[in-house]
Amino acid sequence: MTPMKPDWIVVANATRARILQRERGEPMTVVKTFSRPAGRSKVSDLAGDRAGHGSSDHSWGGSAYPPRIDAKRKEHERFATELAAHLERAAEQGTYRSLAVLASSPFLGEVKAELGPAAEKLLTVTHDVDLTAVGPAELEKRILRELAR
Repeated sequence: MTPMKPDWIVVANATRARILQRERGEPMTVVKTFSRPAGRSKVSDLAGDRAGHGSSDHSWGGSAYPPRIDAKRKEHERFATELAAHLERAAEQGTYRSLAVLASSPFLGEVKAELGPAAEKLLTVTHDVDLTAVGPAELEKRILRELAR
């Protein structure tokens, strides 16, 4: 008899993520942790110049251009892409049976948008909740409470 694949639960925000797995009758275990400290940086630390200001010529009138996307947001999107790519590779390899993503908004939407077809097919639950600061002793109870909703 082949062993059952575990269920994966992602607990994330724009700067930290943990992938946990749950097998029937067993406590949850951490599979992998991710950290993106640059996502906590101030925009001025991430961008080389003041966002939205630029001079197009040397005439009397100046020009100000809105930034296409601020540097902090770009960092969050990079992190969502990194996390989703890991989930997709694992889904393609048949590592997990189902996927639940518990993440803060708007990061939850960014991760969902980046999921590939294999991970998307296994996605069963999403909740807009940030449990990244919850300690190990309380985390499993909080996750189970969220999944039961």
